[in-house]
This record gives sequence, C-alpha cells and structure tokens, in this order.
Amino acid sequence: MRQAGRSLPEYLAVKEKHSFVEIVQTPELATEVTLQPIRRFDMDAAILFSDILVISEAMGQPYGFADKGGIKMDFKIETEADVERLETDAIREKLNYVAEALPMIRSELGEKTALIGFSGAPWTLANYMMEGGSAREFNAAKSLFYTQPQVFHRLMEKITGCVTEYLQMQIDTGSIDAVQIFDTQGGVLAPEAFEEASGKWIRQIIQELKGDTPVIVFSKGAAAGSREELIKTGANLLSLDWTMNLAEFRKSLPDHVGVQGNLDPIFLRTNPEVAAAETQRILDEMKGLNGHVFNLGHGVTPESQIDCIQSVVTTIKNYS
Repeated sequence: MRQAGRSLPEYLAVKEKHSFVEIVQTPELATEVTLQPIRRFDMDAAILFSDILVISEAMGQPYGFADKGGIKMDFKIETEADVERLETDAIREKLNYVAEALPMIRSELGEKTALIGFSGAPWTLANYMMEGGSAREFNAAKSLFYTQPQVFHRLMEKITGCVTEYLQMQIDTGSIDAVQIFDTQGGVLAPEAFEEASGKWIRQIIQELKGDTPVIVFSKGAAAGSREELIKTGANLLSLDWTMNLAEFRKSLPDHVGVQGNLDPIFLRTNPEVAAAETQRILDEMKGLNGHVFNLGHGVTPESQIDCIQSVVTTIKNYS
C-alpha cells in the first residue's frame, strides 16, 4: 500500500528539509523516498511515492497540508461553474515529474523488484475536491450525485479522463509492472449507488488503458456490498481491507481475478510477535489459493513500528 516509508527515520529526515508536495514534485526526491523501504526491508515491490491529489492540482485545484495536519486545497468545487473551470488539457505536461521519476526508480530497482504506479479513483478524488481537502465526513460528492446527477456526471467525466491519461503516461514510460487505483472513499456509498458513482468510472479507465499492464483496484469498505461491481471493473487484482475474510472472498471470484491484502495496519503498531502471528494466520488461510499478493488492508500509518514491519516481511519470506 501507499506510504510504505512514512514511519522510517530516513523519510523523516527528508521531510525535515522538504515539504510533502516538494518531495512528490521533485523526481530525485520521489525516487529516494520510494526506494527507502525497499532498501530497509527488501520487499518484492515498490510503489511510486506520490499523492492522489496530483490530479486535482493538474486540473487547477492546488493542495497542501494544514498546520494541524490534514489536506487543505486552495478552494472547493461547489458549483457547476467550478466544475466547468476544471482544466483537462496538458495532463502529461503538468505531471511530467512523475514520468521523470519512474525511470529513475526503475534504474535503481533493477529487474528484481517490481514497481507499481497508481492514481486515486475518480469517486475518491471528487470527494476531496468537493470537500476542499480532508473532512470528518465526506458528504458533498454524495449530495451532488443524488441531487444534480448531470453536474456530477460532468465532474466524473473530467476526472476520469485525466486519471486515464495519467495512468497511461505512467505505463508509457515502460518502467512499471502494474498500476493501482485507490478508491478509499468507496465504502461511503450504498451498494446500490456504487456502480453509478464509482464502479463505472473505474471500469472506463481500465477499458481505455492501452497495453497489458495489470491493474489493481482497491475500494476501501466496498467489497462486501459491491463485489460484482468490482469484478465488472475488469481489474486483474482486487485489494481488500481487513474487514473481509480474504480466503472466502478469493473463493467467490473468477479464477482470472486475484486478491491483494489484507493485514490490518494496526498490527504494525503492536509488537513483532503479534504482527507475525496475524500475518501467519492470513497466510495459513490463503494456503492453496492461487492469486494472492500479501499486503496491508490500507496504508502504513506514521505510528507504525519498524520492528513490526520487519516481522511481517520476515514471516512472509520464511513462509512455506
């Protein structure tokens, strides 16, 4: 999952000198931070260090971080006029710093370690763009979906086109082995709304991507009520949070769709023995089931302990 290195002292040392946005937008810094957890833990795959909101910034809605934490965008998308003002041209040029970083990362990784690119899903991006950043509850996008469907559709068309272009740009560098689409707000939708508000837009992205790069879809909290809609997206791999039984979910999928997950990130804040035991439990449950990529059920938190992360990695590598 994203933010794999955010609890590491070497990452914090970089953060002392550079802002988060500066790291994201500077290829050399993004490369360094992407590589840090690989150097320390020798994981099988690295994920590009970036942020889902690079899309909103490229569309003309800059973001940063408030003094007391949390995302703060320069303004909210509130009206139809705001939606129409969003820019959809020159996405590759505006996000070229990512296209520059990926070959640098690949060169450092060599061929042993996979590299994953990513983007936020249109529904999740719409939530942040309409709230103007982090929020206790994300209601603005849902309200627009139900009350002004034509405006909502226009917003999603614009975001979806930009996400597609962004992911295609990453694929076209020839540096990545897979892309992941993060729909962290998928679970706020009722199951009967998921397809129209989120699933169809993810499916459109996957259908329009050129080439055969595998696509991973993570929709936090949505798998229980929207399994069929997630399958219909065309993803090669569905990533699960920790609230679902991974083995049972895998058995319910077509053979050609794999799973990723689903250790609760809280175990990285316990102790090495507890973290190892939970990792072992998941591995035992998945034994004999093809198509499983072990991962967390969401991102690494800043409070995660290095010895717990190492314990999880060691348990996986020693498992037989």
